Amino acid sequence: MSIRVVVADDQELVRAGFGMILDAQDDIEVVAEAADGREAVSAVRRHGPDVLLLDIRMPVMDGLEAARLVCAESGCKVVMLTTFDLDEYVYEALYAGASGFLLKDVRRDDLVHAVRVVAAGESLLAPTVTRRLVADLVKRRREQPAADGPPPPSLDALTAREVETLRLVARGLSNAEIAGTLFVSEHTVKTHVSNVLSKLGLRDRVQAVICAYETGLVTPGAP
Repeated sequence: MSIRVVVADDQELVRAGFGMILDAQDDIEVVAEAADGREAVSAVRRHGPDVLLLDIRMPVMDGLEAARLVCAESGCKVVMLTTFDLDEYVYEALYAGASGFLLKDVRRDDLVHAVRVVAAGESLLAPTVTRRLVADLVKRRREQPAADGPPPPSLDALTAREVETLRLVARGLSNAEIAGTLFVSEHTVKTHVSNVLSKLGLRDRVQAVICAYETGLVTPGAP
């Protein structure tokens, strides 16, 4: 069964380029294109795709607002695309519900991989974006009083094994790597991850990473 994708970007050549790359794959079908955020939301409502590739800076409605609407209304996974590697966009996009964040100079193979990974329920960030996100999270925790925003969810509801699973997810390990570390099956790891997301009210692994850093469960540079 093909992965159904909507590509939204205000630049026609970018839309066409991404569309051609993805449509060339046997397991991916581009079902619609959109030139602004409002068109992207309408396309998702009309076609019910699995993944939305969404530019952040677009006319009429920007990508952040479009992402909020799409994530609130559907199970469609959102991958944000931008030329702007700026912390505030990453942070806002992830809290809007995006499951991935890639720069527009992404390689062909990495773009295809991102769509497949996100469609499978995983999350993906460009390595440079991940480093900047972690640095931004740490900076916010140090500089802003807790009262400035909603507190991170409590980890009290998690079992000891679920806490350990969350720690390993936050360090970037895949399910297979976590299974090897904890000496359990991948199916067991998937169950632990699902329980973590459910108990903490998180959408996906990206938000789990944010939670782990915000609660202090993981700190940059820790082994």
